[in-house]
Amino acid sequence: MTQVEATKNMSFKQKWNMNKFLIKKNKVFYYMLAPYFILFFVFTVFPVLMSMGLSLSYFNMLEPPRFIGFNNYLRLFLDDDVFMTAIKNTFVLAIITGPVSYLLAFVFAWLINELPRRLRTFMTLIFYAPSLSGAAFTIWLLIFSGDIYGFANAYLIRFNIIREPILWLQNPEYALPILIIVQLWMSLGVGFLAFIAGLQNCDRTLYEAGAIDGINNRWQELWFITLPQMVPQLMFGAVMQITGSFGIGLLSKNLLGFPSTDYSGHTIINHLDDFGMIRYELGYASAIATVLFLFMIFANKFIQKILRKVGT
Repeated sequence: MTQVEATKNMSFKQKWNMNKFLIKKNKVFYYMLAPYFILFFVFTVFPVLMSMGLSLSYFNMLEPPRFIGFNNYLRLFLDDDVFMTAIKNTFVLAIITGPVSYLLAFVFAWLINELPRRLRTFMTLIFYAPSLSGAAFTIWLLIFSGDIYGFANAYLIRFNIIREPILWLQNPEYALPILIIVQLWMSLGVGFLAFIAGLQNCDRTLYEAGAIDGINNRWQELWFITLPQMVPQLMFGAVMQITGSFGIGLLSKNLLGFPSTDYSGHTIINHLDDFGMIRYELGYASAIATVLFLFMIFANKFIQKILRKVGT
């Protein structure tokens, strides 16, 4: 009988006593983990639970919270047309930039990993730098400036593609495409570094064993050897990319203004900032934050379910 089967056959009292024994035996490890768990609960779990509670109330920071049930959610989905626009824009950005940036991060990491050490370090810095650069918005504002001095307009006029400058950042037709381009340019962040680290830690002996077993090209190595070894990094990268794609807000605010023309670049984060930081309707803002949180949870679970199949 295996240990798992023996545990299943135990009574509740036996399981309780065994758990007490294990906790007492490993109490030093629990003491070492305690600071992290305390900080995680205080600054992550508690704020999330508090936000969910406030989402069921009317709260404006001047009066005590007043319980109103699901009225905020009904207002959100039935009466708030701007929120529906924000959902549409957020999902368009997430569906395009999330998978594409995830794929780009892995492909570039895979290619860079084949370079010599010094060149690999330099190229990693080059690709990672846009995600850290505070001047990124200024660069893209110069590129898509609406006058003839904007780089995009200047080159298009120079090659006779257009005759007059285009107001790129004020035209709703170009808002989402511009956000997608800039977000992809800035998307090689922490997930990209995780992929680099995962590729560096792959067991090289498995490639030799694979060559003996009949794997004879790089694509087969990637699918049958590399990806199964990188499941933890792939899942971490997926979480980071999904969180980043659903959390686009500052980018839209800095490039398109707040609010953007006809709410063409308005995202859920922008809507949250509007009610939370400007109007101080914190109960309503908490409802928006809860909906966004649930979207992220479901998206992460879906992606993790897919990636687990790669590792099996």
